[in-house]
Amino acid sequence: MTSQAAETLEIRRFSAADEQGVIDVILPIQRQEFGIAITAEDQPDLRAIPEFYQTGDGEFWVAAVGERIVGTIALKDIGGTEAALRKMFVASDFRGREHGVATRLLDALLAHAEQRQVRAVYLGTTEKFLAAHRFYERNGFVEIARQDLPASFPVMGVDTKFYVRRLAAV
Repeated sequence: MTSQAAETLEIRRFSAADEQGVIDVILPIQRQEFGIAITAEDQPDLRAIPEFYQTGDGEFWVAAVGERIVGTIALKDIGGTEAALRKMFVASDFRGREHGVATRLLDALLAHAEQRQVRAVYLGTTEKFLAAHRFYERNGFVEIARQDLPASFPVMGVDTKFYVRRLAAV
């Protein structure tokens, strides 16, 4: 990837026109890389992003290079000044520190969470995503036990490892 292409990376709020691009980034990662037999229909939130994520303190962002969506991240309001980090995906050819896509997506989410006075962001992942674990830990997330999650946290069937990042009270 050239530095010129890296300069055109844009992190922005999801809009309806992004729906298919979001699906086109997420599904291949889930299916081919993670080996999860899942469809867009199995994830109704992907066809209802404004209603599911962009409510309360929640939001959904995309990373785009030109017209192509290359990454996604969502903050799901779960009540009580807490939120869940969901749908963090970056296309394989845009991963790594040299591209900075994951970092920029996470920075947008955390800035929004702090602005909205969210006190804690929780996330669930699987044991096998070691690079994701390192990324979250490098960015201030601490592993917690499943029983320490808030009751309102939406645990996914594949989640076996959980993290929290506490934010400064404003």
